[in-house]
Amino acid sequence: MPELVRVSLSIPKSLFDRLEEMVAASGYGNRSEFVRDLVRDHLVAQEWESNEVLLGTISLLYDHHTRGLTERLIHQQHHFAGKVLATTHVHLDEHLCAEMIMVRGRSKDIKALADRLQREKGVLHAKLAAGSTGRRLT
Repeated sequence: MPELVRVSLSIPKSLFDRLEEMVAASGYGNRSEFVRDLVRDHLVAQEWESNEVLLGTISLLYDHHTRGLTERLIHQQHHFAGKVLATTHVHLDEHLCAEMIMVRGRSKDIKALADRLQREKGVLHAKLAAGSTGRRLT
């Protein structure tokens, strides 16, 4: 367990009240846990801006009946060989599929893959969830 440090800070009462509301609504046990996760979210955002090697998940929703789409999606992923760690494909109904693609690489490469996949005709929605390797979050 890392060494803990007690911190005191000053913020306007109205901002403190909103913090208390957010902590209560989020289900965190206390303010410290909530603030730790806010700081970690900020650190992950900084990692993505600095183009470090990171983890991410690209979620796709698409109509698999679109001519050649499945092949084009696979082709795009092959352009990023070594960056795609795993994929999960789910048949939602007779037309729609969801795919989750776990990726690892420099943020600019991961963003480029997500952008390429999103631009494919037949992709209805694509979303990149930015993650971290966790090396700098403790």
